[in-house]
Amino acid sequence: MRKVNLNEIAENERKSPKGKYHKFIKDISIALGREKNSLDLGKRHPFDLALVRIPKGKSYCPYHGHGAETELYLVVSGRGKVRDHHGTTEVGAGDAFLFAPGEAHQLSANEDEDFVYYVIADNPRGDTCYYPDSGKWVVIKEGSEEAIAKGTETDYYDGEE
Repeated sequence: MRKVNLNEIAENERKSPKGKYHKFIKDISIALGREKNSLDLGKRHPFDLALVRIPKGKSYCPYHGHGAETELYLVVSGRGKVRDHHGTTEVGAGDAFLFAPGEAHQLSANEDEDFVYYVIADNPRGDTCYYPDSGKWVVIKEGSEEAIAKGTETDYYDGEE
């Protein structure tokens, strides 16, 4: 059995250059031995578990949808806003919600308190992300590198014949 205590896991901070996106993450799966760059499912684990804290008034990341990944959320404390194709929904402690592949979403903390939740995500190889607001795509290369591209929609055969 592998065991860790959340109090012993470092809280990693990520912040965008202008500060709109700001988060603190405790990567529980990595603390339990997940090898992020491994292609071996025994080493990369079939799912990821993280404890996330978004500071008040900030967002986790831009509005996006995954091509292959499913994410399950469980709110621990604070209140937040979850944006999806229906609009924005308020969530709080005890709420659980799920996003399947292709369902764009964005999580943000309310202005007056930090927003804390667990996220469990399956761990598909070859996942992609689409950012509807900016028209960008992220393609994960083998391992953990990613390529970010922005372009315009075109015909499937454009440049092929």
